[in-house]
Amino acid sequence: MLVTKLSMGALALNDIWFAGQTRNPWLLEEGFSGSSAGPGAATAAGLVGFAIGSEAGGSIVGPSMRCGVTGLRPTYGRVPRTGAMTLCWSLDKLGPMTRGVEDAVLVLNAISRPDSGDLASVPSRLDFDAGSSVSGLKVGYFLTWMKSDPATDVDRAALETVHKVGMIPVAVAIPDWPYDSLDLILFAEAAAAFEELTLSGQLDQLKVQVPDAWPNQFREARFLSAVDFVQADRFRRKVASEMARVFSEVDLLLVPSLHDEMVTITNFTGHPSLTLRAGFIEVSEARSDWAPDPRNPLPKFSPPRRVPHGVTLIGRLFDEGTLGRAGIALERAFGVNEERPPGF
Repeated sequence: MLVTKLSMGALALNDIWFAGQTRNPWLLEEGFSGSSAGPGAATAAGLVGFAIGSEAGGSIVGPSMRCGVTGLRPTYGRVPRTGAMTLCWSLDKLGPMTRGVEDAVLVLNAISRPDSGDLASVPSRLDFDAGSSVSGLKVGYFLTWMKSDPATDVDRAALETVHKVGMIPVAVAIPDWPYDSLDLILFAEAAAAFEELTLSGQLDQLKVQVPDAWPNQFREARFLSAVDFVQADRFRRKVASEMARVFSEVDLLLVPSLHDEMVTITNFTGHPSLTLRAGFIEVSEARSDWAPDPRNPLPKFSPPRRVPHGVTLIGRLFDEGTLGRAGIALERAFGVNEERPPGF
């Protein structure tokens, strides 16, 4: 039974809102991030047992990482999107946001099915055994990514934990390609989805109007050439082949949750991800993912505030069962999942 419909940023744009703002239960001075702000915040605060988030470019991963909930973004096509708002037909995915890994897999099992209302949805199988061993699973990681922002000591400690629970860390690499050029497809599809709104002038009501905010991206997308779109789609297929090569070497990937390249790559290739709390960090300023309002500077904190920090596992297509097994093993080893936001 549907309990409630929860809030999201205006047109799925992070902390940009028409009015008000969904706050982070761990740090009430900052927004919750991502278009799945309401589902994530309500789950983190214990207002609901679980919620369904949506993602095209980080909108489950981001809120889950920031606020210490577990976000499971499924393989594209596993969960039907019937009835959900369309942002980008070839990217949109619906997945559970919960307080623990096993709950996320249980919810995923309940919502996985084909549906005539979504032609992209397909039959799938979820092989999952919470008690089975993870020993010997190969977990790929990108050495350079682990040494630089947005990776933290929590991410680097998580890689050590991979070894402690019996999985095998394996250094992997991908070509240095312009992965952000794939976003041309997102902007074009989103502009088409919101064409009536874009042309109506209602987008001018958005709280913040900065050069890289959705309204301007949508307007600019109308001037894209068909050739550019086709070339981006060809590049997408090339990236998918590269990811297939990587997953011929490893069973999973462990990545810093908000590393832009991997968020972009895996959303465009449709790979599933699992974001889970791995520890805590301290922040001296409220965080905003994109397009902060220059007229309202982000609050600073002295002393710094303690907030949860999550890491992300990437799995093979339709292999969420392995993601769940590895996630449960790491969650137990991290031992930080039971702490709740003060006051909630």
